[in-house]
Amino acid sequence: MDIQDDLVNHLTELRKRLLIVLGCFVVAMSGGLYVSPGILRYIKSGPTASAVEWNVFSFTDGLFIYLRCAFIFALLFTLPVLLYQAWAFVKPGLKESEARGTLAYVPVSFMLFLMGISFSYFLVFPMMLKFMIGMNQNVGAVETYGIDRYFTFLFSVVFPLGIAFEMPLIILFLTRLGLLTPQRLRSVRKYAYVGLAVVGASISPPDFVSHLSVTVPLLLLFEISVLVSWRFSRRIAPVPSGT
Repeated sequence: MDIQDDLVNHLTELRKRLLIVLGCFVVAMSGGLYVSPGILRYIKSGPTASAVEWNVFSFTDGLFIYLRCAFIFALLFTLPVLLYQAWAFVKPGLKESEARGTLAYVPVSFMLFLMGISFSYFLVFPMMLKFMIGMNQNVGAVETYGIDRYFTFLFSVVFPLGIAFEMPLIILFLTRLGLLTPQRLRSVRKYAYVGLAVVGASISPPDFVSHLSVTVPLLLLFEISVLVSWRFSRRIAPVPSGT
């Protein structure tokens, strides 16, 4: 009976926290619907998009981009609330020191995600778009860009790198759980380099400078992850008693 009561209490707690997240998402979505036109105008006035004429090829293209922008705005500002509610849900099962340590993951995770999005939007995406436009002009193609294709391309570049910037935090979390060690990370370094180079090549144009602009930050993030894992392992390692 106690197990059943505990399960009901856990489900009730989970439902309450999911409702909080949902409520925050609805509020943020309402705000996103209000600010989306301004966000789209800001993107359109940027140096990357100013040279691109946004065309629509169906009556719903503008509406879908407007709603997608509002949804991403809401998702971005709901993310910290989601992370905090997840932490609060598991907090009763953590020690006090673990609870304090994992609480720091919430703002750090959000800041890393924003850094990744900013890096990809202001540096990587302009280079990729410039390369693609240049290739089209070289083959004599007539450039007619749809607003839907433009934003689909933008999101496919920006968000993978935003998620990639979470790598140090994920590695630290797995180290805390004991699933990863600095020694294991060092042993797979060469394979990680190859994998990250493939990821960098898949989301960047096929030119050397663009490859470096994406792959080098990914490799640096991996090395930072190894360093963070090593420092955490040293901190929790038992101190040998004196003889």
